Amino acid sequence: QVQLVESGGGSVQAGGSLRLSCAASTSIATYFCMAWFRQAPGKEREVGVIISNARTTFVGSVEGRFAISRDYPKNTLYLQMNSLKPADSATYYCAAMKSGICGVVPGYYHYWGQGTQVTVSS
Repeated sequence: QVQLVESGGGSVQAGGSLRLSCAASTSIATYFCMAWFRQAPGKEREVGVIISNARTTFVGSVEGRFAISRDYPKNTLYLQMNSLKPADSATYYCAAMKSGICGVVPGYYHYWGQGTQVTVSS
């Protein structure tokens, strides 16, 4: 059974940085693509960054501030978040897809972590 476990969330002031980790129970090299989503209270889940072997796609306001990377020996996906804003406050989820359309629709992803909370204060 595939498990994704996020960590690294916390509370920071605006302008600060956090690095989120997503540890997978299986080889991340087998995933068609992976992504970081986020969901704020009362809002829909939205994608921030998508990574596949072909490309990395930043969506919306995270471009230029967030970076994504993979550590294959550790089977871990990272999200480096810099210049954080209060609007970045949300629960962040790691997701992985076995195959299909690598995109922004949450329903396309087969595996999800439990989420890690990020709170940015002004």
